[in-house]
Amino acid sequence: MEYIHPSELTLEEGVYLVKLARQAIEEYLKTGRKIKPSSPNPKLSKKGMTFTTLESLDSSTGRTSLRGCIGFLTPVYSLVDSVVESAIEAAVNDPRFPPVEIWEMDNIVIEVTVLSLPIPIKVADRREIPKQIIIGRHGLVVEKGWFKGTLLPVVPVEYCWDEETFLAETCLKAWLKPDCWLDPATKIYYYEGRAFKEIKPRGEVVERDLNKEYRELCKLV
Repeated sequence: MEYIHPSELTLEEGVYLVKLARQAIEEYLKTGRKIKPSSPNPKLSKKGMTFTTLESLDSSTGRTSLRGCIGFLTPVYSLVDSVVESAIEAAVNDPRFPPVEIWEMDNIVIEVTVLSLPIPIKVADRREIPKQIIIGRHGLVVEKGWFKGTLLPVVPVEYCWDEETFLAETCLKAWLKPDCWLDPATKIYYYEGRAFKEIKPRGEVVERDLNKEYRELCKLV
C-alpha cells in the first residue's frame, strides 16, 4: 500500500491541509455536506493519516482550550480525504464535547497533524522502552486486548513530560494502569508526526517546531 510519510510534505502543503480542514468543517456545519477536495498535488492523493485538533480561543485571556480532536492511525483514506473526515469528526463527533456550532468558528484555532504508520517497539527488556522514544518527534499507541489509546507528539511537549510519563499517560488514555507498558501483553507503538497550525483563528498557518517548543517551554538545555 502506497501512503504518504509526513516527511514528504512541504510547508505549503501543510498550509493547504489546515485550510482544507477549516473549509470542510464550515461547509459541513452550514450545509451538512462533505466537500470533495481536488488535490493540488497528486502526492496528496496518496493514502495518509491525520488528526485534526480544534482549540477554542478565549479572546479575553488569549488562552486556548481543547474543543475537539479526532483522527486516524491507519491509512484508510487519501491524505486530503483523511483531513476532511478527521476535521468534521473533531468538530461534531468528539464524545467529550458538544458539536461545534458555526458561530464558534471565528474563535477556533485549527491544527492538523500528519502521521506515519505506527511501528511496534520491540526490546528484550521492557524497561528499555523509554530509550526508544523521542519527545517532540514521536506519538505513542498503547494496545492491550480491546483497550487502545494514543497521544500525539505535541502532548508531551505541552505538558513537559519525560519518556516514562508519556508512556504512563498513554496507558491511562487506553484505560489501563499507568505501568501497563511494562506488561509483555501490552503492545507499544510509536509514530512520527508533523503538526501544522493556525497562529490565530483564520490566521497564518505555521509548522510547529516541537523540539524547540519542548526545550523552551520545559527549560531544557
